[in-house]
Amino acid sequence: METFDSIITTLEHYIWNFPESFPAMVAILLVFGLYITIRMGFIQIRKFKHGLKVVTGFYDDPEDEGDINHFQALTTALSATVGTGNIVGVALAIHYGGPGALFWMWVTAIFGMAIKYTEVTLAQEYRGTNPDGSVSGGPMYYIERGLGENWKWLAVAFATSAAICAFLTGNAVQANSVADMMNTDFQIPLWITGLITASLVAAVVLGGIKRIGKVTSKLVPFMGVIYVLGAITILLLNYESIIPSLQAIVFNAFNPQAGALGVGSGALIFTLSYGVQRGIFSNEAGQGSAPIAHSAAKTDEPVREGVVALLEPFIDTLIICTMTGLVIVSTGSWDSQHKSPIDPAADVVTYDVSSQMTGETANPGAEVLYFEHGLAQNGNMQHYKAPVDTMFTDAGYSHPFSGRVEITDEGVIAYSENGSQLSTLYGGVVQNGAPLTSAAFEKGLAPIVPGGGYIVTIAIFLFAVSTSISWSYYGDRAAQYLFGFKSIFYYRLTYVAMHFLGAIVSLATVWAFGDVMLGLMAFFNIIALFALSGVAYNITQKYFNKEHDTPES
Repeated sequence: METFDSIITTLEHYIWNFPESFPAMVAILLVFGLYITIRMGFIQIRKFKHGLKVVTGFYDDPEDEGDINHFQALTTALSATVGTGNIVGVALAIHYGGPGALFWMWVTAIFGMAIKYTEVTLAQEYRGTNPDGSVSGGPMYYIERGLGENWKWLAVAFATSAAICAFLTGNAVQANSVADMMNTDFQIPLWITGLITASLVAAVVLGGIKRIGKVTSKLVPFMGVIYVLGAITILLLNYESIIPSLQAIVFNAFNPQAGALGVGSGALIFTLSYGVQRGIFSNEAGQGSAPIAHSAAKTDEPVREGVVALLEPFIDTLIICTMTGLVIVSTGSWDSQHKSPIDPAADVVTYDVSSQMTGETANPGAEVLYFEHGLAQNGNMQHYKAPVDTMFTDAGYSHPFSGRVEITDEGVIAYSENGSQLSTLYGGVVQNGAPLTSAAFEKGLAPIVPGGGYIVTIAIFLFAVSTSISWSYYGDRAAQYLFGFKSIFYYRLTYVAMHFLGAIVSLATVWAFGDVMLGLMAFFNIIALFALSGVAYNITQKYFNKEHDTPES
């Protein structure tokens, strides 16, 4: 297992983080986004209105080939893209890259709109019909049918990556995130949450794409409205901070500055890189997943579904991610310390022991960090590489911690003055990920309602479940391509079982393995998109040159 972990970690580094100055995979996606935006004549701007017209049902025809309407196809794809990345990813980008990282997420979204248009148009053009009358499409089909049999190896490579990634990143990781959150916030056992979410997922995915489309068409607007309304309320309460926040985001995009508590690197390349990475992970442009969902749309014009798809990055990144980022920046939460429980042995806590003070310890030879009245006496603690404020032994922050924290090769243990072991301490920390977004909502809504952070809890629950639902369809279409139509039912059963398993086991390696598969999906897909960009251009020109759909429509 150690060897396997090492291999996966190395692969993840080379796919997503090499070279560290500006990761190659990120650069490839960004370059293609710029290229296709120019080649398509900024179609994401010119035809945005047309996309709205299509998705509202103006061109819907029940007799067209396909399984779901344009709106259901959009919400199915959105339920996979609008997820924990909108909550966790934005917080990660701002924590490590500073407020300016959000600006580069916007840039990624604008280019991503053109990428989504291209891959979905191609998916519609080359989709196929199944024995039961349903349709299947996606990168594996436009690779094989668009580039020819000699490229089938690339289609198989993509489908294999997609099938595995659906099991892991789109499913097990989502289940684990929800179960861990519910256990932390409400002490609900992991298996109970896993059983509940697996049952919900099973009830939807075993019914196929038509049931998935019906559920997501209701769930996605509902969960999006809850989250966005919470964010808008906070921004209205802090309206005087909106303009300064936007100015800070734009200024720091080109002149990044490290925060007072060590948040943000202060390096332009790091701010740009982290913003682009998180933007790509959030809206999934170029990864090849969304075309699989959009292939099921009822239409006889590939371009119509393409213009629907270009709305995704706009909704996901330019609206929802922006809401998250503005809440974090306008409330000052990104560079503030927040009261929080701290596990002394957690991976995100580091210790700097500058000198060994005299005194008996339970484990001679261990490094010991001593505390008096909540303050470290011979060093400091850091949470996400930021200093931890005064430590307490109770959640009411009324009993300052006096005792010691022992750091050994076997682990980290905190002891009170009387020698009793403490599993949890409390203090002011700089948050990251979902806890940072939750702290921002808590702080922003405090003037009118307590417990505002629970909006984030609810959102993560809904986002994670909806992501698992949509990714099941991506995975079963990949399985069908690889093993035939009859494999779909068995894939779905295994998918539900993997969801439950993901909720109850540790997934450190699974996270990394899923990211590897996601990176490979994107790499294989971008090769095809470059090769077929001329086809997409010709389809686009032909459609908009028709008499009933002029370029001005």
